[in-house]
Order: sequence, then C-alpha cells, then structure tokens
Amino acid sequence: MNGEVGRGLHIFLDYVNYTSPVENDGEWMLNKLRDNVKKSGIREVHSHVEKFDGTKSPPGFAAVILIDESHVTAHCYSEIGLLAIDVFTCGNNDPQIIVDNLKELFSEKIEGIKLVREKKISRFVE
Repeated sequence: MNGEVGRGLHIFLDYVNYTSPVENDGEWMLNKLRDNVKKSGIREVHSHVEKFDGTKSPPGFAAVILIDESHVTAHCYSEIGLLAIDVFTCGNNDPQIIVDNLKELFSEKIEGIKLVREKKISRFVE
C-alpha cells in the first residue's frame, strides 16, 4: 500500500480450485459472509445471493452484503472453480478481520482451494 493513508481499505482475494462444500453453496457463502460481518462488529444493511444456473450467465453465484460504509461480496464461477472475494470498508472498520476469518474458513471447509492473489488498496487517498 506504499504508506498511503486513506479513508477506506479494499481487500481482494482470488481463489482457484473452488468446489462446493455443500448442496446450496451460494446460500452457504452468504451465511458465512454475514457471520463474519457480524463477528467483526460492522453493521449489515442488506444482503442477497443470486444463483446462476448457466442459462444466461456462467454457473455459480454472487453473494453481496451491504455494510455500513461499504460492502463484502463473493463471486463464484463454479464450473471452472474460481472464487473472488471483495471486502471494502471505510472509516474505522478493519476489513482484514473479515478477510482473515474467511481465509481460515475456506482452508478448513473447501478441499483443494488455493488462494492465488491477495491485494490491499487504500481508497479515498488524499
């Protein structure tokens, strides 16, 4: 992050070798995101998951949590094993808490999953 100080921090995680740990993985993921938002002490504003069956979009899901001052998302292309996590918080909330908990959860619950990229970006840098 080159010592930049901003108003928010955005963390991206890219995974490969994703396989569904349960039957309805979109709902499972949404619940895990919600659990970690709650544990971090950040206020959830809204949440939603959309499952894609492959007819209009590639098979997978998008899970979104709107939080006080930003969002937490998971986007999955299940057919090719890709999972993207996006955690963005502004103000005094630390997204690293959510990220660390999710990384631990995925390594325990999703066999063979591999983190191939973790990137932190300061936002609203003056």
